[in-house]
Amino acid sequence: MKNLNIKIGSVLVLLLGALNFSYGQREPQYTQYMYNIGSFNPAYVGTVENTEITGSYRAQWISVDGAPTSMRLGVNLPFSNEKNGLGFNIINDELGPSTQTYFDVAYSFQIKVSDNAKLSFGVDAGGSLLNVDYNKGSFEVMGEPLLNSETSFNKFYPTIGAGLFLYGDNWYTGVSVPNFLTDIVYNDEVSVFIEDKPQFNFIGGYVFELSDELKFKPAVLLNYLEGLPLNANISTNFLISDVVTLGAAYRFDNAVSGLAGVQLSNSMYVGYSYDYSVNGFSNYNDGSHEVVLKFFFGRGGDAKNKNNGNTKGKPKQIDTPRFF
Repeated sequence: MKNLNIKIGSVLVLLLGALNFSYGQREPQYTQYMYNIGSFNPAYVGTVENTEITGSYRAQWISVDGAPTSMRLGVNLPFSNEKNGLGFNIINDELGPSTQTYFDVAYSFQIKVSDNAKLSFGVDAGGSLLNVDYNKGSFEVMGEPLLNSETSFNKFYPTIGAGLFLYGDNWYTGVSVPNFLTDIVYNDEVSVFIEDKPQFNFIGGYVFELSDELKFKPAVLLNYLEGLPLNANISTNFLISDVVTLGAAYRFDNAVSGLAGVQLSNSMYVGYSYDYSVNGFSNYNDGSHEVVLKFFFGRGGDAKNKNNGNTKGKPKQIDTPRFF
């Protein structure tokens, strides 16, 4: 990791540490959140038609030393009875001198609420390993009180979350709480202003079939945490010939993004996004990059053949870039 310049970094670490780590926020920030739903809503894991493996990497605020980076590996395993599913997640975050690794196992159960809609209930359990090492950095503010405390900090935090996911042929909506177990993330000296609280996530999306070769896919993700402003993400994607995805996104008072994706085959999708800051921090960074790679198992045929998936009468898949 690059050395942390505390001229800006001391404020950055404390502020972003509170936002990204301390408040029980299991999932990092994603621009392509519609392809990472299983990371923050356990009810999603059983709604997919076939086994999925998702890998993602995000490098935020390029050119800022100690800026956040995040890697995720997620697996969704639907059961053949079309009622249950399992999910697994491993997420690694780095921010300045802090490294945090999350892991969990999720279970979901679905009920049919109409001929074209299902409601999925999900729970997950896991933990978070937090390591803070203040030896990783060149500090210009040598009188910083934080430096007079312990130079390293390690702790394990258990996590228990739950969610609901309601979906149909061309729409979906869901709500989740990544962690109900609240705690203090840092030591006593810092806990006076970093206190854990549950976070609520709300997601929704719709698919408009404009023609046989063009679909419009708006989506929204809201993150609510008591004491902080509502974090709102809006995206608009166009799916062309069931192969190419192009779109844009906006995170209120934060960033504007461009998104692109390609269904390389019937079993593999790759997506990329670039964020440009629209607040005062834009003068200090060169944007953020994010890459998503998804593998779908049990599908045959080419990327444009919609009938090769194992549908079995289920509501058509929403998250997948092709099967709507």
